[in-house]
Amino acid sequence: MRLIIHDLLREQAELFIPPQDEETKIIYEKGRIHPCTGCFGCWLQTPGTCVMKDGYHKMGKELSRCDELMIVSRCVYGGFSPFVKNVLDRSIGYVLPEFEIRNGEMHHALRYSNTIRMRVLFYGSDIAEWEKETARRIVEANAENLGCTVEEVVFEMQDLGGLPC
Repeated sequence: MRLIIHDLLREQAELFIPPQDEETKIIYEKGRIHPCTGCFGCWLQTPGTCVMKDGYHKMGKELSRCDELMIVSRCVYGGFSPFVKNVLDRSIGYVLPEFEIRNGEMHHALRYSNTIRMRVLFYGSDIAEWEKETARRIVEANAENLGCTVEEVVFEMQDLGGLPC
């Protein structure tokens, strides 16, 4: 399954995101997303699922079902937009609370055995070189934490579709 997480306006998404089908799940802002509170509920009470039921509570489970993750996000100071960052934070149930050493660094142990290919498109006007480098490092760190393989990180140096971001 392909999982697409984006922060585009509806008009932008219609231009750039393929329609959802049985092989694609699209996560977009469709109501208030609560920030992760670090309560450990997704690890201890409802493994893989957040205890806050706001429509984004199954992100860990959604990641467990996908083999391709595509993220489209406005580049904000070299990172993901607030919405995309919240979605990724709410995905922490995808991993376990235990730690292991991977590539010489300590990371959460993986709960699921699927392999995810990750593609990220950052967009925005005037993305500085330092922002691009920071964004690449953040994508690599997120990929390592989630056990993903980064296939590409692309920067679109304009607002998509000529629409305001």
